Amino acid sequence: MDGAVVFNRSVSRPRLYQLLAEQAHCVVAMEACATSHHWGRVAQSHGHEARLIPAAYVKPFVKRQKNGRADAEAASRPSMRFVAVKSAEKQGRAVAFRTHQCFVRQRTQLINALRGHLTEFGLVAPKGPASMKLLEKALAQPDVDLPAPVREMACSTLTRSVA
Repeated sequence: MDGAVVFNRSVSRPRLYQLLAEQAHCVVAMEACATSHHWGRVAQSHGHEARLIPAAYVKPFVKRQKNGRADAEAASRPSMRFVAVKSAEKQGRAVAFRTHQCFVRQRTQLINALRGHLTEFGLVAPKGPASMKLLEKALAQPDVDLPAPVREMACSTLTRSVA
């Protein structure tokens, strides 16, 4: 590994798999991004050394537009710090966590929207998921003055958000 650039061209995904399999063992440098851990694992599986460079460290080397040449130039610096390639399991846990957080945000958004809409009809409930039971009980009462479509939508929303 003398630091010479062996390959620095744009290739398709299928061609990249093939290129990594055919290439002699070398350092594969890329900007740390959404798919870089996957490609790092692919490179490592073919015996290459994968180096993921944080985006903030690549930025100073970008002259006109982001490309592999800037990544290669950044990777050749002796003081460059790299990001470790995540295992598929570790990446999977991060995906599960972010997905759960997204569901929680969406649920909160749905509850708040429902509370706001029902307030327009005089049904007021305190903040929080616990208050959804109060709204559910209020919707079950026939004397509550709500149009049928609003009642149906609110009941189905409550069923989904409380579950």
